[in-house]
Amino acid sequence: MSIEGLTRKLTAILSADVKGYSRLMGDDEAATVRTITAYRDVMSKLIQHHHGRVVDSPGDNILAEFASVVDAVQCAVEIQQVLRSRNAQLPEERRMEFRIGINLGDVIEEEGRLYGDGVNIAARIEGLADPGGICVSGTVYEHIKNKLTLWEEYLGEHTVKNIVDPVRVYRIKLEPEGVVEEAKVKRFSLQRWQWVALVAVVAVVVGVGGYAIWNNTLRPPTAPTEVSPPAAPTETAPEETPVIDVAEIPSIAVLPFDNMSGDPEQEYFSDGITEDLITDLSKISGLFVLARNSTFVYKGQAVDIVEVGRELGVRFVLEGSVRKANGTVRITAQLVDTATGGHLWAERYDRDLDDIFAVQDEVVAKIVASLAVTLTEEEQELLVQEATNNLEAYDYQKRGDWYRFQFTQESNAQARLLYERAIELDPQFVSAYVGLGFTYYEEWSQQWSQDSQTLDRAHEQAQKAIALDERNAPAHSLLGWVYLWNKEYDLAIAEKELAIALDSRNPDHHNDLAQVLIFAGEAEAAIPLVEKAMRLNPHYPVGYPFTLGFAYLFLERYDEAIEAAQEALRINPFFIASHLVLAGAYIETDQGETARYHMAEALKINPQLSLEVYRERLPFKDPETLEWVLDIFQKAGLE
Repeated sequence: MSIEGLTRKLTAILSADVKGYSRLMGDDEAATVRTITAYRDVMSKLIQHHHGRVVDSPGDNILAEFASVVDAVQCAVEIQQVLRSRNAQLPEERRMEFRIGINLGDVIEEEGRLYGDGVNIAARIEGLADPGGICVSGTVYEHIKNKLTLWEEYLGEHTVKNIVDPVRVYRIKLEPEGVVEEAKVKRFSLQRWQWVALVAVVAVVVGVGGYAIWNNTLRPPTAPTEVSPPAAPTETAPEETPVIDVAEIPSIAVLPFDNMSGDPEQEYFSDGITEDLITDLSKISGLFVLARNSTFVYKGQAVDIVEVGRELGVRFVLEGSVRKANGTVRITAQLVDTATGGHLWAERYDRDLDDIFAVQDEVVAKIVASLAVTLTEEEQELLVQEATNNLEAYDYQKRGDWYRFQFTQESNAQARLLYERAIELDPQFVSAYVGLGFTYYEEWSQQWSQDSQTLDRAHEQAQKAIALDERNAPAHSLLGWVYLWNKEYDLAIAEKELAIALDSRNPDHHNDLAQVLIFAGEAEAAIPLVEKAMRLNPHYPVGYPFTLGFAYLFLERYDEAIEAAQEALRINPFFIASHLVLAGAYIETDQGETARYHMAEALKINPQLSLEVYRERLPFKDPETLEWVLDIFQKAGLE
């Protein structure tokens, strides 16, 4: 009902605030603002993911609404799980714990703001919740008791301020049994980037190719690196691969397709379509196709296609949108010549969802025809190979990718369940095995599990994927990481080189190999690989300049190591490993005060760094190199 601009409706209200916010601000304003900004960003994304809307966020409070009570409670559970993991990475006195209250009630909406008893009750119930806990009203409980498997405790009726009738209140418990039934996620005790930091050199390849954690969980949002637009790069492949001059072949970038479904949860689907098109086009030797990392920096932005072409150094740009609803899909796509801004072709596909794979094939075929690209016989065979013809398995795999790239313990566990379901539906689905293998690899490298068999499970999934498709580059990349952690250096290098041979346009594979070579004692050979990765990806992530600085450090080219590591910090000032490279380089150039500053910064981010952990974990082939690293870290102040 709407009266004079006011709308009355029934909605689920989630109210959250921070315990002891004033104390935290009094102790350290800057750190508190940094933490609450990062936590709000996480909460907002989870609210969107669960079909909710942030209504307001004054001070330390967040108010959100949901059309579904089930969505509201599931969102609250996931928020508390993620924040609990992040708090475990902070000193106890700096932890920021939210209390959450949820109510289903009648509210009045005016210009996007909500008013009324429904909101007030949610706020009062929130005050009854424990720090890090959730309380819900009786009306919410009645709606979820037969829909969600949760452990709850009845707290009785409570008289709350400005509300006439007492309110029944239930506490939602967050023990492992209390996770939503669908997830069935076993949680492990998360420690703050525990035992990683410089070990993350191995794990630090950002994006689709590298699959590992470079990202500090408390970093503030950072803008893409500003770099000078390069000319179209010249492809220099391994000796066994023919050299391709990309100036002589069409170059193309695929921008992230817009999600037009009106449902934030469908973001994974439009991203998946984009990634599939990039993968398919990358199989064509007559095209130079920019990798995902280069183009996804434009996601959600209104862009000038001609300017994008100039920035990325490509002649053509593919853009489009995806709308998925009620078993149907609408995909629009257009190919633009960035030299003129003119459209080479544009098409709209209205199909049943089951035809999604055929639509992708048609888009690729249109591009090939428009750019007059000649396919080899092998490329024709590769392009007709389907990853899966099971739409449900495809959907589970794309959801798994979305969760895995959140890079948290909980999202990693959720991704594993989704990949396993995809494999149940299609036991021949290679990408699902690769994704599943990477969930085990992340769990092991991040020490979310102490099970010594975890790395073996990653190895097993990689081998299954390769048995189904020996040309799958991500599977070989995964196998390379497993071999490195097992200190089987020759095998690790061979697998990384094979990943490049199979997908030489993917910059992450080049950066991956560079990192393996550094640990194997071949830092000199790593440098051209990183430089090539930077040429292939003009919007390179923090891992690339860091790897370059890491290589220079071991080559005793300290000024260059400092320059590269400082560039990495400009991209992400919370990237621990860059501080460690700087600490080492400054120690070796007799700048002890500056070295100790950077070590102190690293310890602020992760107070649990220690020489003992590095001695146990760093996979250097040469024992003397390891001792040198430990020595310079000790001189810089690490204990």
